[in-house]
Amino acid sequence: MKPTKRELKIDFENDQEKLPVTYRLKMLIRAAVEATLDYEQYGNPAEVSVTFTDNEKIRALNRKFRGIDRPTDVLSFPLFDYTGEQEEPPVDELVGMLGDIVISLEQAGKQAEEYGHGFEREAAFLCVHSMLHLLGYDHETGEEDEADMRRRQSEILSRMGLGVGK
Repeated sequence: MKPTKRELKIDFENDQEKLPVTYRLKMLIRAAVEATLDYEQYGNPAEVSVTFTDNEKIRALNRKFRGIDRPTDVLSFPLFDYTGEQEEPPVDELVGMLGDIVISLEQAGKQAEEYGHGFEREAAFLCVHSMLHLLGYDHETGEEDEADMRRRQSEILSRMGLGVGK
């Protein structure tokens, strides 16, 4: 599949000191955002905010916004009430802000080790997962939706060369 030419802006913020946020990591996250938008054939201009944080700070966000008092790996804050597979959400002509992604690099590192794959693969997976949420997918609405989201994630990561075992 040929990548779509679209205007894409990603605002990065580093809100942690446990792991380095390198240029390579930012480019990997950008590639994951682009791969997800390409897979979903999203052609509008897009803007996404990505914050790298640690377990303590993501735990506070998880408690505040989801009522769950424990760290998590990634949180998604969509700006649109968009239900994938339908018409794209309306955006103005300048910028289509999709929402915010918050990734705990600390948790990503632990999970990469736990699952036996690289940190980069885990970070890309978390970004793809979150992007699908920003585009309206939700794995918590039933087994069918969970399977659909898992399939999409797997196909996107494979297209990025980060399939199983990477």
